[in-house]
Amino acid sequence: MGEYDIDLMDLARAVELRPAKEIGGYHEVVMANGASLKARSLILSTGARWRNLGVPGEAEYRNKGVAYCPHCDGPLFKGKRIAVIGGGNSGVEAAIDLAGIVGHVTLIEFDVKLRADEVLQRKLRSMPNVEIITNGQTTEILGENGKVSGLVVKNRATGEERRITLEGVFVQIGLVPNTEWLRETGLELSKFGEIVIDDHGATNLPGIYAAGDCTTVPHKQIVVAMGEGAKAGLGAFDFLIRNEPVEEVAQAA
Repeated sequence: MGEYDIDLMDLARAVELRPAKEIGGYHEVVMANGASLKARSLILSTGARWRNLGVPGEAEYRNKGVAYCPHCDGPLFKGKRIAVIGGGNSGVEAAIDLAGIVGHVTLIEFDVKLRADEVLQRKLRSMPNVEIITNGQTTEILGENGKVSGLVVKNRATGEERRITLEGVFVQIGLVPNTEWLRETGLELSKFGEIVIDDHGATNLPGIYAAGDCTTVPHKQIVVAMGEGAKAGLGAFDFLIRNEPVEEVAQAA
């Protein structure tokens, strides 16, 4: 980034987006400190965060056995016993991938049945080192000597609790896009809160583009987000050269 004339604002948090009233007009982004930025075109890349279980031990042992990315952290658990929390597509895909690396996988689903696609369920059930627990609620993540040593899962039907000895817990219950502050702007969001974009990274608001994990693009991976950022940048540039500026005074009138 040092090779380009780019202004970087550290520790600045956007809290409001005020879209332009006309194509070619200025969009305004308001910061938490009261300052604001105006631009004819902008790219939203606010990312997403992992949805947390919210149980005792999760925060304490994060990065000490509690993980959220099987692709990033899976190899660290080679030959070990781990659990995957979540029986949707993400959870089952993670369990399938991890089963080829770790010693044993226990998949825990809160619902009475797995919610993943049937083809994924068949693949998971065919793997010899996988145990599937449905109707199970993880109530605590246990640890010893500063790292994960197990978890407690409760049978939601009977209330019976079971302690499982393991060395890693992968939480796969979804991503939450950082778009709460964009809900009342007219920007189109999916039912999951993701910014809806087209093949050029454009949103439904002219001049506003988006990229990365906060959008509807599949496969929330860094390499995908990098490509999407480049695409959105090209889209924003194309917008600027094709649309004449609208002065703010004329826009307000």
